Amino acid sequence: MVSANREMAVYCFDTLVAHYNSEQAPPPGFEEGQHPLFVTWKKAINGAEPRLRGCIGTLEARCIINGFRDYALTSALRDRRFPPIQAKELPFLECTVSILTDYEPALDYLDWEVGKHGLIIEFTDPDYNTRRSATYLPEVAAHEGWTKLETIDSLMRKAGYNGAISESLRNLLHITRYQSTLYTMHYRDYASYVKMTRGDSLLINGAKPIH
Repeated sequence: MVSANREMAVYCFDTLVAHYNSEQAPPPGFEEGQHPLFVTWKKAINGAEPRLRGCIGTLEARCIINGFRDYALTSALRDRRFPPIQAKELPFLECTVSILTDYEPALDYLDWEVGKHGLIIEFTDPDYNTRRSATYLPEVAAHEGWTKLETIDSLMRKAGYNGAISESLRNLLHITRYQSTLYTMHYRDYASYVKMTRGDSLLINGAKPIH
């Protein structure tokens, strides 16, 4: 089984840096494979808790080299919840890459473990008779300090449902649970990696160099 690793996070940083510099990213240092994946960018300033700046991926298996390249940019530049990440923000970024595994149906909306399982919920909006769906990665509920019930209700809101949430509606949810491996790298560790392995110091259009 392929696990998320340092080279995948490096490739995501390489891809974003290459975008700002209008050049090609170096080839990735990991093998090709077919897996669902996500790329998450967070920004931390002055030692504060990192804040989400973008998170987009795919729940369907796809080629991971193209997948990480595409979602590194999509999550950084086209997550509609946030303005695009600017080059000057790079020194404050951390990147988390996730490989999703072990998809299985949950017996009910409580049949999962906080911190272990990610969730995909699917249901019909009773007010508009439309299908809705949303997902949270395995680390989200634990990071937010949510109970299972709070997580489910938040997921329903994320899916775009604005009506009353009842026990009967929760019981109508179709829930798939999954697990993931992840790897998180801060920009300073990426810069050190580039200097150590390539002998280069990072120069980025629109960003101040780090010394």
